[in-house]
Amino acid sequence: MERGSGYGSSTMVVALAVLVFAMVVMVPEVSATRWTVGSNMGWTSNVNYTIWAQGKHFYNGDWLSCSGLDLVQILMPRTDYGLKNQMDILEVNKTDYATCNSEHPLHNWTRGAGRDVVPLNVTRDYYFISSKGFCYGGMKIAVHVENPPPPPTASPLNEKSGSPSSIFTSQYVLPTVFVIGSLWDAFLRFL
Repeated sequence: MERGSGYGSSTMVVALAVLVFAMVVMVPEVSATRWTVGSNMGWTSNVNYTIWAQGKHFYNGDWLSCSGLDLVQILMPRTDYGLKNQMDILEVNKTDYATCNSEHPLHNWTRGAGRDVVPLNVTRDYYFISSKGFCYGGMKIAVHVENPPPPPTASPLNEKSGSPSSIFTSQYVLPTVFVIGSLWDAFLRFL
């Protein structure tokens, strides 16, 4: 084997390591949440979704997943078990939410077979109900969607706390150490 034959592959490893490092450092954190309405109870009647939503923070970019299907129905999607046209998820205004009026929905989010997913992509109040009388059995939920909180800011560095150890606590040091270690390992393997 020639001495220079490993040059191309080691260059490729270095380039890949630099690319991974750049992605880790430069890509902002994404933290959208996919909320399963009712948690393990799902989208069904006789559940108080006001209590379920209480204390939860819904942010712009989150999703609501409304599924009232059990495991057997999910594993056998070709049979709708009579639920396809019953358990729906309708977005309505505040007045229709309060009165369980489904005659003029703003949007029908029903997709069937447990695929009812609602994007919460506007900062506002959302009101959802199920029609055909299910709303009166508790199948309704109101959520307030807000912008995510700003990321925490670093406290100002005053002269007394400006020790060398505080410099090494930045978010860039640990990824840099891993990249240097990976590059060193790749260098030693291709020698």
